[in-house]
Amino acid sequence: MIKEYRRLFIGGSWVDSETGRVEPVINPATEAIIGVAPVGSRTDTVRAIETARRAFDEGPWPQMPVRERSAILIRMAEAMEKRREELIALNIAETGCTRAGAESFQTGIPIAHFRDMAERVLPTFPLEVGLPPNVGAGIGQGVVRREPFGVAALVSAYNFPFFLNLMKLGPALAAGCTTVLKPAPTTPLEAFVLGEIAQEAGLPDGVLNIVTGDVDAGTELTTNPMVDVVSFTGSDIVGRKVFEQAAPTLKKVVLELGGKSANIICDDADLTRATQSVIRDTILHAGQGCAYLTRTLVHRSRYDELLELVKDRLAAVTVGDPAHPDTTMGPLGSAAQRTRVEELIATGIAEGATVAVGGGRPSHLTAGFFIEPTLFVDVDNSMTIARREFFGPVMILMPFDDDDEAVRIANDSDYGLAGGVWAHDPIRASQIGQRLRTGYVTINGGGGGLNPDGPFGGYKQSGLGRERGAAGMDEFLQTKTMIWGVATG
Repeated sequence: MIKEYRRLFIGGSWVDSETGRVEPVINPATEAIIGVAPVGSRTDTVRAIETARRAFDEGPWPQMPVRERSAILIRMAEAMEKRREELIALNIAETGCTRAGAESFQTGIPIAHFRDMAERVLPTFPLEVGLPPNVGAGIGQGVVRREPFGVAALVSAYNFPFFLNLMKLGPALAAGCTTVLKPAPTTPLEAFVLGEIAQEAGLPDGVLNIVTGDVDAGTELTTNPMVDVVSFTGSDIVGRKVFEQAAPTLKKVVLELGGKSANIICDDADLTRATQSVIRDTILHAGQGCAYLTRTLVHRSRYDELLELVKDRLAAVTVGDPAHPDTTMGPLGSAAQRTRVEELIATGIAEGATVAVGGGRPSHLTAGFFIEPTLFVDVDNSMTIARREFFGPVMILMPFDDDDEAVRIANDSDYGLAGGVWAHDPIRASQIGQRLRTGYVTINGGGGGLNPDGPFGGYKQSGLGRERGAAGMDEFLQTKTMIWGVATG
């Protein structure tokens, strides 16, 4: 086994769960057991919430001088960097991501973003802005303060567990909140590593609490009145439930949900580079990314050319164990997720779309939750496969005749998370990008990474709020106006 965690992390200590049980963690590429994690209960979740509440109301973290708080978070980032190789190996085994993805998006980038939050807090605090004097019944003046929101419930997803954990913890901790982190049931190990790192860095007891559990445990996080803000990453279906459950206590809710994002390839685009984008968003972590551009819209004059390029490239993808250096695409995260993808592929075929590449399970693999990279053509935007998120290695290809039609198709979606535009003319590309109703747009491939200053989040049913950068920290801050009298009339 790679990792065994038999206890929850609450109040700075490793404590037994109420159930006393552990569950195996499965490598999705081999179906072998790679570790165990404790099974938490609703009672355990209440205990974690109460601990976080006391740590916020009575502990040092919210009032700690910002330089001291930043120093602790930087020590956490340094501890992560020292354990980078261990974290990469754990990510490959727990999520089935290839080494290239584990090194960058799964591990390297989130550590960099966490450090950014740890350092960003220094110039951000103290968050006080002076108000000019006001004249009425008397003369007064004051300040506008930014203060930590309180207890933050952080609910993560299985596809990028370490990344998502840090995208939530970084701004919440930097803002001065105390936290309860609940990882996805299939990928809990990378969360519990953070408990060890918190202890090593000297994070005050109760500031970070890590629990597992079923639906009841999650519901406690979204309904308990001691929780002030909920940050959730997952499906739009569950996101709606989170929003509903938080409503009676009027919690602040940050939702990072699904997407069905469009990649617009214009007639003057560089098809070689654009094809790389299409392939990447099909096979990167087996298509298990909410912001991947999974609807490729290409100008009709370049459709056949792009189709052949994509078919050739997909046929060359090496599907297999992500621990092998030659593998370019690993498995889906679970047997259940593979079943969902297969059912959606069958729906696409039944509705009249054509499978141009893939569509089944790799014949050479007898274990693991694998599915072939798949390309659909003859797709209409009204079809189910053009409207529902696969969360698997499935791309659809559709033609358009002009920019207006491309924008119309791209925006004809319940989602609005991301978008892409490929055009030789940068002004044209920018104008198209501005018309997309999405929270994130890349022009000609963007910068090839995730900018820590660039807020990330969606329009429409892709979510509420933003992550990363100043906007991400704002989600965990309250605003308070304080005015005092200077003179009376």
